[in-house]
Formats: sequence, C-alpha cells, structure tokens
Amino acid sequence: MPFNPFKRAPLPETTTIALARGEVAVRVRASSRARAYRLAISSRGEPVLTVPHKGRWSEARAFLLRHAGWLETRLARLPAPSLLVDGAAIPLRGVPHRIVSLDGSRGTVCVKAGDQGPEIHVPGGPDHLQRRLFDWLKREARADLDLACARHAETLGVTIAALRLRDQSTRWGSCSSARTLNFNWRLILAPPFVLDYVAAHEVAHILEMNHAPAFWRTVARTLPDYEAGRAWLKANGRELMQVGGGSA
Repeated sequence: MPFNPFKRAPLPETTTIALARGEVAVRVRASSRARAYRLAISSRGEPVLTVPHKGRWSEARAFLLRHAGWLETRLARLPAPSLLVDGAAIPLRGVPHRIVSLDGSRGTVCVKAGDQGPEIHVPGGPDHLQRRLFDWLKREARADLDLACARHAETLGVTIAALRLRDQSTRWGSCSSARTLNFNWRLILAPPFVLDYVAAHEVAHILEMNHAPAFWRTVARTLPDYEAGRAWLKANGRELMQVGGGSA
C-alpha cells in the first residue's frame, strides 16, 4: 500500500509526558463534540487529553508538550490519594473512620467505637485488608443505593432493570437506555444526602435521558432539595475520588 502523507495516525489510548516529578501517564480521548484540543484533570486526578474528531495526533502531542508547565502545576495541587491501609482515615457516610487491621482471619468487617472516634475493624491481617474492606464498602454502598433507588423509582413510577457498582474514575453514576443504573462505590463515603441525590439523578434519567429543564423538574419531583447534594459533590467530589487509590 503506498504511503499516504495525509492519512491521520490513529490515536493512542494513553501517552506519557516527562515532568519534573517523572513520567506521567495521560489518557487520550477522542471527542466528536470537541472543537479544540483540551487538557484537563479528571476527578480522580488523571490527566486527560481531548482530541477533536478531525484532530491529528502530531498536533495533539505538540499541544500536550506546550502545556507541560500547566499540567505540572495542577498535579501539584491535587490531594494525595487516601489508601485503604491500616491506620488510614476514610469517611463512611460522611463521618471519618480509622481503619484498623486485625490479625485474626475469623470474623467480619464491622464498625466499632474507638478512643478517638469510630473505627472500621477488618480481620485477616494486612495481606487481606484492602480486598476485604473494599468488598465490605461495596456491600454497604449497594444496600444504601438499593433502598434509595427503590424509593425514587416508586415516586416517579418507573422500573429499574438492574443496579451495578463501578470503580469509575470520573462519574458518580449513569443510566442506560435499558434502565440499568451504574453507580460509583465511593458514594458510600459521602454523606447520605449526597448518595440520595445521585440515586434520584440516575432514576430520573429513566424518564429523561438528558439534562434539559424537564429532567431537573423530574429530579425535584422525587428529591426537592437535590441542589444540596449536587453542590456537595461539586465542592468535594474530586477529593472523594482519591479514596482507595488503585486498590479498588
């Protein structure tokens, strides 16, 4: 096949850039709606390079390199990831809890009162702490979301086909045209009114698959004070996304 100098090179899924802190991975995202190249930080602290539909990889790469200084500054401002390790503090339904690793393999994860506040006790020792704690947090999130979504579905007169938990890096929830609701497990870390807002938001999408005024009126029908949860996520969502690091 003869060489075509005008053929656009395919976009990679990720690329790297050398910064003062070392090599940093950047996710590459093609967008049919983007009008220009864009570099942003996701709510999980992940650099994302958006390339317009007709953009060229050579131009996108040059754009990324020109903005290396901006990226370095923004990454330095991000909060450090909060890992699921012994002694670390994580929020549970909006209340800080200290993680306590127990050596015995028997027993289940549970919340106990500690000298300095509530604690999450995780049996199995450090080798099994992350997996057991993550599984428990997902079960707690599932239980809360099942109740909240059922309540909002009854109010709006809709049926949910399925509810699933995800380890999403940029989204708190989504709703498919098949009425499948997906939620980020980290909602269990937020105050209950925040989880309730995201549940109402996604259930409302069963009726309105967009964010037009009719959608927000639907949300208000089942959760009149939805703005409180929406505002909380806007102010605190990025920090909450850091919980768990890569352990999930």
